[in-house]
Amino acid sequence: MSTITAKDGTEIYFKDWGAGQPVVFSHGWPLSADAWEDQMLFLASHGYRCVAHDRRGHGRSSQPWAGNEMDTYADDLATLVEKLNLQRAIHVGHSTGGGEVARYIGRHGTKRVAKAVLIGAVPPLMLKTAANPGGLPMEVFDQLRAGVLTDRSQFFKDLSAPFYGANRQGAKVSQALRDSFWLQGMQCGMKSAFDCIEAFSETDFTEDLKKIDVPTLIIHGDDDQIVPIGDSAMLSYKLINNSRLEIYKGAPHGLCSTLKDKVNADLLSFFKS
Repeated sequence: MSTITAKDGTEIYFKDWGAGQPVVFSHGWPLSADAWEDQMLFLASHGYRCVAHDRRGHGRSSQPWAGNEMDTYADDLATLVEKLNLQRAIHVGHSTGGGEVARYIGRHGTKRVAKAVLIGAVPPLMLKTAANPGGLPMEVFDQLRAGVLTDRSQFFKDLSAPFYGANRQGAKVSQALRDSFWLQGMQCGMKSAFDCIEAFSETDFTEDLKKIDVPTLIIHGDDDQIVPIGDSAMLSYKLINNSRLEIYKGAPHGLCSTLKDKVNADLLSFFKS
């Protein structure tokens, strides 16, 4: 397998497809690099080098007890970029991965970054606080933690429905796609899955977003049941200079799969712009 070693010895698995300007993908919770295969195959076939890693604790990467938080996720990404010597990279992050991209730029700057894309991303802050009254209450995330601890296999099976919008009338979401979500979720270590809930829900990315000084595309579905658009993309758009917001009408959180052709076309258009 292709791996790099993080500063604390954690082995990070990655895929590296194609040749050309690098596109680096950061996946959502509790998934893996496999969630990006539709985009990677398409873009690698159009002249880009597509790199996607399994976040620590997820997929085929090591499952360390510690480091399951955004600063370390971002540093792991920086290590991957540096060891592969990626220049002028386009960073694409979905959900938790969008937070990872924002924190990576916040901590490591944009000297190696050409553009950024945030898709269904968690920034600026998911949790409801006095300063973020539109966020989700802590009870929502406590329920996620309880699901992981009680019966995470059943929990991931159930979560796949709102993730892809399969619970909406008229939805055309295959059972196989939901099964893929479950499989990727079960590859994630239990400790990592548990810790990552705090990482994606309680991390405030406001200052990171303000440091993004490269062209940025924000894509979000207005029927996202996992990361509601009003307190995420709509706010990030205001915080990032030189950003463009594309709202997908009726689209769910997992739109990279359910609307992959539209996502792929929009990514390619943005990359070439």
